[in-house]
Amino acid sequence: MSGRYELDPFPVPGGSMGQVWFGRDTRLERDIAVKFIRFDEGRHNGALARRFRRESRIMARLEHPGVPAVYDWGEQDGQPFLVMQRVRGINVSDLIAEQAPLPIGWAAAIGAQVCSVLVAAHEASLVHRDLKPGNLMLERNGAVKVLDFGLAVAPALPGFSKITHSDENPGTLAYMAPEQFLDANNPGYASDLYALGCTLHEMLSGGRPFDGSTTYLLMNQHVHERPPALREVGAEVPARLERLVLDLLAKNPEDRPAGAEVVHQRLLPFVHELGRLPGALNPPSQRDPVRMYAGVLSQVFADVPPAVPAAAPASSRIATGGDDPFFEGEGEVYADRRALDSRLHRADMWFDSGDYRNAARTYADIAGRLRVREDIELVLRCGKREATCHSRIGDGSSALRTLEDLLRDVRPVLDVDDIRIIELQRDIGLLQLSGGKRHEARRTLNALPRNR
Repeated sequence: MSGRYELDPFPVPGGSMGQVWFGRDTRLERDIAVKFIRFDEGRHNGALARRFRRESRIMARLEHPGVPAVYDWGEQDGQPFLVMQRVRGINVSDLIAEQAPLPIGWAAAIGAQVCSVLVAAHEASLVHRDLKPGNLMLERNGAVKVLDFGLAVAPALPGFSKITHSDENPGTLAYMAPEQFLDANNPGYASDLYALGCTLHEMLSGGRPFDGSTTYLLMNQHVHERPPALREVGAEVPARLERLVLDLLAKNPEDRPAGAEVVHQRLLPFVHELGRLPGALNPPSQRDPVRMYAGVLSQVFADVPPAVPAAAPASSRIATGGDDPFFEGEGEVYADRRALDSRLHRADMWFDSGDYRNAARTYADIAGRLRVREDIELVLRCGKREATCHSRIGDGSSALRTLEDLLRDVRPVLDVDDIRIIELQRDIGLLQLSGGKRHEARRTLNALPRNR
């Protein structure tokens, strides 16, 4: 084909708007994937061909390691085709079918990598519109590729149509946000976050949040019904992760997290103790150049914490520089106690200096890596400090959510009349009151023991 591409005898199954063939670029001697438009009944469709060319330009503009590289574009016997990097690995929908529910660490790792791609896409004014497990590929080194930008739109860019034609769905029904059902021609970045919430729910529970048997039932569920919490369907996940998924599945786009970068930050504390995915990954002992490269890159700014007004006191035992081994030791919560103390000291420095945003992120990260039964006092301290940080920057809703999640985490460990439980309930009630939730506050505060 085109004097340089040799294709395999049979195409790859699937594809939302085209047919993919694996093959070989004989000129550059590399493996490729070639995508053709699938014309209905073999008749040329000008609109579909223009959309296909648009996908080519969209993918070429997204220079990100989580998006397959575009090598070439052309036509063969009147059929447009796109030549791309061949991605080897397992489709995440197949991974879910084989191994669901996925380990919490792996679900968070996949979701965080998708967030990285979405940050790049949204900064380029692109909305994917069809994010789902079937469009995610987990490579054998653990990297994730986001596939199939065939439905992507660029609502903020001139020259890119955002019109969805009457004969096409603006996504895959099981992962479509309520606003996509109600107004397909005005997509927003929050729609991708909703689809990510559906994907995380499926990875963590093995089932989709909504599973209506008809288009109408699915639409009604996504638009009107409350999504089930993960622990309601039997998934054993931390309260904070359950809350994140529910936030992503909010009906109103404005009630979802502010962006993919925020979601990335909230997922990172859970990316530990990843465990094994049998058959999906190379053994840890196998040398991987990409992992080696990423390992160095992750340390580039590790030794340069955000500036604080004053240095640590001279009497401090803990260094705040670059010898923090907090993330060393795969499969361990901490490499050693010094790592925890160093990280905690850094959070306290940010807190004392008034850098509440960095302090909140660090306290949340520490709490996410602790085991509640063994570290109950530190879990409580970090959770309360994080809530205080949110309050001091005027984010009362995040402060309230942090304390509510903290209460759910520690309740199984502490007695119901434990003073620490009662103090948490009191603080929650006061935050509800200050946030205008008078009925909830009255109910919470009236439930407190009178003699405390």
